[in-house]
Amino acid sequence: MADEAAFAEFYRVMYPGLVAEMYAYTGSMAEAQEIVQEAFTRAWPRWRRVGGYDHPRAWVARVAYRLAVSRWRKARSLVASLSRHGPPPAAAPAAPPGEASVALVAGLSRLPEAQRRALVMHHMGGWPIAEIADVEGVAEGTIKARLSRGRQRLAALLDATVDDKEETWHA
Repeated sequence: MADEAAFAEFYRVMYPGLVAEMYAYTGSMAEAQEIVQEAFTRAWPRWRRVGGYDHPRAWVARVAYRLAVSRWRKARSLVASLSRHGPPPAAAPAAPPGEASVALVAGLSRLPEAQRRALVMHHMGGWPIAEIADVEGVAEGTIKARLSRGRQRLAALLDATVDDKEETWHA
């Protein structure tokens, strides 16, 4: 808990200055924010060690500079690839989602988080129940219950959506 509070304070105090520094270095505020957030994300699991350094800010800044350089190298490689091979062929514009997809997403958004996650992982992601249980840290029976309850609730929500549309069509 002390480590967490110390890291939170370190982040609160150091983040704005590091973003300003990276903004000056990269010329992009959005990129600067992403880079600094990534650097802090890398510092957190090592905080016991990094927090004990004389200058933990220097460690985070060094990581941020390396991330910026890495991004530039990737961009340079992409530009070189585009100049050699040309842009990728234009893809056909994506079709807008159908009514069924919109209704499904709307219905899923009204389910409790655990049921929604179980349904999406199992039916859309193809995850086996045992793996979902492992990731969620619960028994397989709990996942089966979430799936069953989620399916029932989702079916009721989708039926209500169809009933609402039929009333609108017949009115």
